[in-house]
Amino acid sequence: MKSNFNILVTGADGQLGQEFRQLAEAFPDYHFLFFSRKNLDITQKERIESVFKENQIDFLINCAAYTAVDKAEDEEEKCFQINAEAVYLLAQVCEANGAHLIHFSTDYVFDGLSNRPYQEDDEHNPLQVYGKSKSLGERLLQENCSKWTLLRISWVFSSFGQNFVKTMLRLGNERGSLSIVSDQKGSPTYAADVAKNILDNLKNLPSQGVFHFSNEGETTWAEFAEKIFQFSRTPCVIKSISTKDYGAKAQRPLYSLLSKQRFKEHLKTDIENWDDALLRCLKKMGYS
Repeated sequence: MKSNFNILVTGADGQLGQEFRQLAEAFPDYHFLFFSRKNLDITQKERIESVFKENQIDFLINCAAYTAVDKAEDEEEKCFQINAEAVYLLAQVCEANGAHLIHFSTDYVFDGLSNRPYQEDDEHNPLQVYGKSKSLGERLLQENCSKWTLLRISWVFSSFGQNFVKTMLRLGNERGSLSIVSDQKGSPTYAADVAKNILDNLKNLPSQGVFHFSNEGETTWAEFAEKIFQFSRTPCVIKSISTKDYGAKAQRPLYSLLSKQRFKEHLKTDIENWDDALLRCLKKMGYS
């Protein structure tokens, strides 16, 4: 297998896309092409085809996504256009060019009623527009491309982009206390660890495969926030509330832990605990 791959990364200005960008220099055998939403609209098939034709793409890492879970309830058409219809176009173009499509999905394709970590083949039952759009995107990917990797991730955070960690740091410095949901259980995922594990295993990916990835351990949003404030020495008090009392527009799964056993068995990886990964992220952001 050749090593000098041409790798197209879409959504390059998002938190996950920027983690791939930062890691690129550590993989000199790979030639990366980073495209943000500004210079590559993934809903325009002709534009995607043009990029492929000009660059002979071997791998497409699709980091572009609509992720505003509550806003999606009012922007259903836009959400499905980006998370499902655009994935269909990317899959078609990859199929026509023999490229391998790496796509990211979410724990929100599940309903949260499980009593054990979700397996890759468990039945979907999304509770909100966002999860439904990602679920459809998964199906369209698998039906229209013969070389693909689907990686479901959960509670993603990074030093880049917008995410729970950065929101808590901002609000924690503005207020003396915050009310945070304490009855949703899951595992945070450091986007830097996602990017590194994908690039470390690029040559080992099967031609088709669904995998789960998050950092090790489990927590609640309230406990997650408490760790953020502890590690960053932010003097903000957490008040635990229920999902019902929080009253978000979109329904969330109360349990969304993902089993990572398949990832560990098939791919070379060393997955760190979520709080250790959080500490690394905060140090990168200047907290010590």
